[in-house]
Amino acid sequence: MSDLDTTRGGRAADGPPEVWVTGMAWSTPLGTGLDEVWRSLLDGGSGIQAVPSAPSAHPLRNESAAVLPGLSLDKDPGERLHILSRDTLADAVADAGLDVTDPRLRAVFGTSYGPHLDTTGVTALDDWCADVTGELNMPQAPVSLTTACSSGSDSLLVGAELIRNGDAEICVCGAADILTPAKRLGHSALGTMSPTSLRAFDEAHDGTILGEGAAFLVLESARSATARGARSRGYLLGAGSANDAVNTAAPDLSGDSVVRAVGRALLAAGRHAEDVVVVNAHGSGTPVNDLVECRSYERVFSTAGSTATSPTVFATKGAFGHTLGATGALEAVTVLLALRDGVVPPVHGLTTVMPGFPLPLPMGGPAAFDGRIDRIDRIGLSVTLGFGGFNTCLAFEGTR
Repeated sequence: MSDLDTTRGGRAADGPPEVWVTGMAWSTPLGTGLDEVWRSLLDGGSGIQAVPSAPSAHPLRNESAAVLPGLSLDKDPGERLHILSRDTLADAVADAGLDVTDPRLRAVFGTSYGPHLDTTGVTALDDWCADVTGELNMPQAPVSLTTACSSGSDSLLVGAELIRNGDAEICVCGAADILTPAKRLGHSALGTMSPTSLRAFDEAHDGTILGEGAAFLVLESARSATARGARSRGYLLGAGSANDAVNTAAPDLSGDSVVRAVGRALLAAGRHAEDVVVVNAHGSGTPVNDLVECRSYERVFSTAGSTATSPTVFATKGAFGHTLGATGALEAVTVLLALRDGVVPPVHGLTTVMPGFPLPLPMGGPAAFDGRIDRIDRIGLSVTLGFGGFNTCLAFEGTR
């Protein structure tokens, strides 16, 4: 079997896709409204700004970050994560036309370190999830996971599997992460933080800039969604993951693991590389990660057609900052909105594309999908690369 062999589909036979997205919400440095934030992204907006830090013996490489409006950094980190997760999850459930107390609803949470690098006395790393569902009176115990920066994507992967296996009818899946002093100092020490600005896939890229945020999506079985006449915001056709097991922080430069994750997502979706019209890349802005993605997309899409019909790649970390564990969930929302509208936002900070990047990248303004929005089989991919080699790809089909 080749890396991109696809033999089974994300639809039941002669029926609709198995896993519907019936609700979604996000909290970002650009705001909380789905369309409000999307318009800001299309306009080239960015939430990255100067965020002074407390005095430390270990200086930051950069005092810039992307923080959430209305959620004071003076609050306890655990309280900030709780508020962020609670409110965003509740908004996603309401967007689906459901109540958080619905007995069918199962929550799947992801984060990287959350507040745990900056707090003491923690007895269990998943207490924050139980606290959120407890306050909302959700009847089912939550599922929690952490796979570094792929946590948000993996929460959706897990929720979709629960539904496909018949273990759940409805899951609200997503992730939240917050900016903390320890994370800023950690990325400064690792050298992954940019000393200038986040410029994904630019020839002058030199690192990432941290941010914070949350996104949750309601995944629902086709049977449940159709029975209650739910609106679809899209379909999660397939997901794939792989781990390169090379280093605790640095990725495998070959891109093998990313190619496997994309191939597995396409296999699960029953689609091929040429069916992909848009890719939300990890786009962290670090030279190593950008290089791995460049090599991976060249391998995946080398047979997908000419440049004119190749998928458009976009990235949002220049607008949201690198939100660590939340990034995959936030970027899943952007893929669904891009598929809805047939357009992607520009890559913030991109002025000169790095040598060898194989696919179109929007610069300076939004880019349409070359008129291919009328294709009913169009799909979009969301790709995340996490520390420790955790790589995940989600394959979505859009609705209009």
